[in-house]
Amino acid sequence: MAQVHQDSSPTNIPRMDVAATAGVPWRHDARIIGLVGLAHGTSHFFHLLLPPLFPWLIQEFGLNFSQLGLLVSVFFVVSGVGQALAGFLVDRVGARPVLLVALALFAAAAAAAALATGYSGLILAAMLAGLGNAPFHPVDFTILNRRVSAARLGHAFSVHGITGNLGWAAASLFMAGIATATGSWRLACVGAAVGALAVLVAMVWHREAIDDRRGKVPEPAQGRPAAGLPDSAATAGEHMLAFLSLPSVWLCFSFFFWTTVALSAVQSFASPALQAMHGLPLSVTSLVVTAYMLCGAAGMVLGGFLVRQAERLERIIAACLLGSAAMLALVGSGWLPGMAAWALTALAGLGVGLAGPSRDMLIKRAAPPGATGRVYGTVYSGLDLGFALAAPVMGRLMDMGLPHAVFLLSATALVAGVGSAGLVGRHVAAARRSGAAKVVA
Repeated sequence: MAQVHQDSSPTNIPRMDVAATAGVPWRHDARIIGLVGLAHGTSHFFHLLLPPLFPWLIQEFGLNFSQLGLLVSVFFVVSGVGQALAGFLVDRVGARPVLLVALALFAAAAAAAALATGYSGLILAAMLAGLGNAPFHPVDFTILNRRVSAARLGHAFSVHGITGNLGWAAASLFMAGIATATGSWRLACVGAAVGALAVLVAMVWHREAIDDRRGKVPEPAQGRPAAGLPDSAATAGEHMLAFLSLPSVWLCFSFFFWTTVALSAVQSFASPALQAMHGLPLSVTSLVVTAYMLCGAAGMVLGGFLVRQAERLERIIAACLLGSAAMLALVGSGWLPGMAAWALTALAGLGVGLAGPSRDMLIKRAAPPGATGRVYGTVYSGLDLGFALAAPVMGRLMDMGLPHAVFLLSATALVAGVGSAGLVGRHVAAARRSGAAKVVA
């Protein structure tokens, strides 16, 4: 019996895929990447449909901060539960119809907010927005993995992450800007609804480009056992929940949870924490989140190049996130003067951004064939859980007069995320070596 010798090193696997798809025109990939990026940016925009309007909502309805915080929790709880379930739906009916429904739900959420006459109306808006947000990661990554050539997949993940950051940045400017300029927060919500409908029209117009069940790009995992799955589980007859037995799936979930705890700390509380620690004016500290997101976007651009050359993705993730953790820990120490702490907080976003494309590619390698939507839906629900749980903890620390703890906890969460990513990489590498060793003729 002659044995077929196959190099099992991680770096050779994507090269096989690149060779199979080298003839794909760049315009084809650019169109798909742009459309998915637009949809992803829209989903992040609707993360912040209501928070920029909190000052107006307090005045309009006499709400307190606990009630407003509950709106954020409602959004992410609905999104988190829905995201895990949406992955199954995407795998069954395809990503395109789910994407179109999600965009329609965003428009409905903005309309519900514009028409709200009390707190219950705002709760309804938060629920609709969370339901619309739920399927976006399984939808986005299913389309990218199936429709974009492997040679450009790292850049696709990079653009995907960048558009998410830009969506966050645009939401605050758009919602608060319209409310300030017109004196009506309801008009801001109407504008958001119109924007969601415009994106929906664009997706319908280009519907053939985002059809994940048409013209699939070959995946290197096809034709051999899936990473982390035993041979018998990598068959067409496997149970739809078989992927839940993979340790790598739950390690990816934990990775997203920890890194989102860090993001939530910076996004929600870096500004008041810096103000409390150093007495900086709010006009200065309020810009630190925007600067962090822009540094993150720049990092994602560079990260798209890094991921193409990576043999061990978890090493890139570790180096980048540990660098960011060190910066945030230094800020939390209180040793730096005010503006230096501000600058280092913003710069920490660069490392998180650099790790983004490698993170998404690592999850792709951990996903068994035919379960892309389910895996992404499950692991990305860790993001929603991180947002839902971190905010009240960070708020409590601020109430206790411990603003420096916000940065220290954020740094600790990044270190925990590095540990999770390292274990994912170890599981995937071991499974690939095991699969290659079994290939015989």
